Amino acid sequence: MTYRARNIAVAVVLAIVAALLTGFYVTSYKNNVKHSENHVSVYVAKKDIPPGTSAADVLSGNYLTTEQVLQGTVVPGAISTPKEIEGKLSTQWVYAGEQVSSRRFNPVSQAGVRAELKGNMRAFQVEGDPNQLLAGTLQAHDHVDLVASVKYKFVNFRATNSSQSQDELVATRVVLRDLEVLKAPSSPGTESKLNGPSGGFSALLRVTDSQAQKLFFVLKNGDWSLQLRPVIDAADSPESVETVGSVLGDGLHPNQIDELVLGRRR
Repeated sequence: MTYRARNIAVAVVLAIVAALLTGFYVTSYKNNVKHSENHVSVYVAKKDIPPGTSAADVLSGNYLTTEQVLQGTVVPGAISTPKEIEGKLSTQWVYAGEQVSSRRFNPVSQAGVRAELKGNMRAFQVEGDPNQLLAGTLQAHDHVDLVASVKYKFVNFRATNSSQSQDELVATRVVLRDLEVLKAPSSPGTESKLNGPSGGFSALLRVTDSQAQKLFFVLKNGDWSLQLRPVIDAADSPESVETVGSVLGDGLHPNQIDELVLGRRR
């Protein structure tokens, strides 16, 4: 081997050794940094947190647990105390095992109608005229009753009445009580994009899923109106139903009822 070739070989070997030493140093440095990095405590979801879950439910429903993680693995907005999401509502899924980030929670005031619904509660939009919906009077979070007048026949009650009469009758009663108004109709004469799709007035009511069935039946099969309940100490009279007989005959003497029904007094 010539002198020049030997020098080249030595240089190549030294370069390889230098590269190996450099790689070893970098790897060792990274490992030392990783091992020396601080651990911090964060909250992690023990089970899936669905959208629309309030912070109060998260805290009372055993949704959270704490874990120690490397500081460099903390996700943006990760909470270190439950107080960071107090008064808020989840807006996205937080899956079990994920760090809980405040970025997936918004103040309840920003959640709109969804913040008012839980369990079997539903939002039901009712369209009607200004009188039916108390437009100009009704406000959000008022409570109302639904009064309905529905046509019926005795045969509709076949289970309790043997009559086969096909005569059409009418009865009125309070069908639903104490419904909360989530969104009130606009005042008469006010142009509003919140009005119903056909240009009428609309109100958004909070009802249970079973109340929604009665409400929908009345809207499709009867005449109806909302009535405003007192804000303080609201009370309900005993349940009753009004028919033409009870409305016209209430308080009359027997002779007057005979005159009403028979056209003459006995």
